Amino acid sequence: MAMTDNLGMRRRSVGERLELVTVRGRTLRIAVRPARGDLADAARPPLLLCNGIGGSLELLQPFVDALGPHREVIRFDLPGIGGSPPPPAPYHLTTLPWLVTGLLDLLGHRQADVLGISWGGGLAQQLAAACPLRVRRLVLVATGTGMLMVPARPNVLRHLLTPQRHRDPGYAVRMAAEIYGGTLRTQPDRVRELLHPAAPAGPRRGYYYQLLAGVGWTSLPWLAALEQPTYPGGHLELIASPRLLAPMVEGFLDRDIQPRLGRRKGGQR
Repeated sequence: MAMTDNLGMRRRSVGERLELVTVRGRTLRIAVRPARGDLADAARPPLLLCNGIGGSLELLQPFVDALGPHREVIRFDLPGIGGSPPPPAPYHLTTLPWLVTGLLDLLGHRQADVLGISWGGGLAQQLAAACPLRVRRLVLVATGTGMLMVPARPNVLRHLLTPQRHRDPGYAVRMAAEIYGGTLRTQPDRVRELLHPAAPAGPRRGYYYQLLAGVGWTSLPWLAALEQPTYPGGHLELIASPRLLAPMVEGFLDRDIQPRLGRRKGGQR
């Protein structure tokens, strides 16, 4: 793993490291905040964060900062997003668990808790289904079942078809109330700080590759069969109000929950 201190991160948590790593032939920019303090426990799985479409790993920094220091947190930029170079060709969401489990292997983790926001929630679902032994618990934030779900309004979809909101703060402010809701309906100017940290944007084709990765994908036929305990959350409020939501997420992750009975399906890797 090659470490560098000049990869565009605006602010790091104590002890956090930012790296470019090679995972199964692809270069990914990752951030790892190690567990520390008296409550740190090597037996506790790390929390792996999967971002929404077009979002670099910096987007979730406020949430990471609000989590207790005893929990290791792993973030990564998808190929072509943020500081990760684009892949030579488009990819599909069903192939990404192979990449994510490779990252966990590289970092020495057999299992993780996984939080996915928006598009990243689809990746989290796919990872849990394809590699059930690698995912202990799921947190799904403002996500859906893919192609087979109630579609968003056309005026919302048109904003999602372009990476402009990640590149133009003025555009992001104008459409914030329409696409995100929550506290941003009354405070749209906050989207400047939330969506525009000092981070590399990545090439436009990286955004379109990520958009294409979900074409034809749906979790509807098998979502109810997932065995992992699952907690739902709420979109940009995760970073708009992290001090409120982080304790709720951690309470779920640390709670003693009896696993569902059923037959394990899918590979371990």
